[in-house]
Amino acid sequence: MLVHICCSVDSHYFIQELSKVYPEEKIIGFFYDPNIHPYSEHELRYLDVKRSCDKLGIKLYKGEYEYEKWLNSVKGYENEPEKGARCQICFDFRIQKSVEFANKMGEKKLTTTLLTSPKKDLEQLKQALQKECDQFGIEFLAPDFRKNGGTQRQFALAKQDMLYHQNYCGCIYGLSKQKQHKTFIDEFISPINKQILPASIDEKIRFYKKIKYLENKNISFQIQREKFLNYRLLSALIKQNKQAIKAYILFYSHFKNAYTKFHIGQEKLHTYKSVKDEINLWDFEYFNSLCKNKFKNFEELIAHPLSVAQEIKIRQKQFGAYNLSPVIIIENLMNTSYEFIAKSEIYFDSREKIIKL
Repeated sequence: MLVHICCSVDSHYFIQELSKVYPEEKIIGFFYDPNIHPYSEHELRYLDVKRSCDKLGIKLYKGEYEYEKWLNSVKGYENEPEKGARCQICFDFRIQKSVEFANKMGEKKLTTTLLTSPKKDLEQLKQALQKECDQFGIEFLAPDFRKNGGTQRQFALAKQDMLYHQNYCGCIYGLSKQKQHKTFIDEFISPINKQILPASIDEKIRFYKKIKYLENKNISFQIQREKFLNYRLLSALIKQNKQAIKAYILFYSHFKNAYTKFHIGQEKLHTYKSVKDEINLWDFEYFNSLCKNKFKNFEELIAHPLSVAQEIKIRQKQFGAYNLSPVIIIENLMNTSYEFIAKSEIYFDSREKIIKL
């Protein structure tokens, strides 16, 4: 029997219930979800599905990330509501590929863990299964494991086994609609310098890799959730004498004004502070000295910066705790005018942390 898998929270419970109903069947997992956006979220979900399947002793295959094909398939249905026509097309798309894979593997039965998701329409899923399976003569199974408290048991099991519980279905359109009243969508933000941001998808990938490592080493631990003040730099443009220049902006640099302009009237400075807008300008030489000359040159700093935790330590050492003044590093400070066009967000957030026992 082939089981199409969407995420670990659904599959972990679904597969165990399926094994009770069909004890003689050998279950094979197939992770195929090109609807998931961004790609890092796709990889995070696969990582935890693999971890779940390893716990259950289930062989898992990973399908291709055919995101462009999926986008083309739902074109024109971007504004459909949850459980609408776009979801039906999405189900058809994923089940079709699952059926093709089942036929290739010689499997005669197919089902999907989407059936246990409380946010999905069972009738839509049954239609997709029947439509695609009939073409290949494959038997489709559509058990309802949600009823009689199944959903509550599903979530309790996921919590017990410390699985990754995502906060959105997966597609770009559903997420955009879910966060339409927010000023930005955190899941879509990823620095080009590959710095790991707090509570980002990349940090979660690192987190669940560590969990898998601890489990493999039989090291006891717990997961605790904590609230903290998060930060995102949304955009920034720094001009020196009306010309855009390269700059590096330290974490927690919050700009209270979208536009600021001032003139430096002295030469050979290494630091400068604008009292009015609380902007701190540092040249690379000064910042590198704080880093014990870690960087060979300014380009290396931009391409391979410090970690967020290291940047916070420098900020706290220079200004004390809770300081949010902008700190901008440029290669050289000059006797000229400077312009700053920037937007940032400070917001309450939560994240998980590992407590070793």
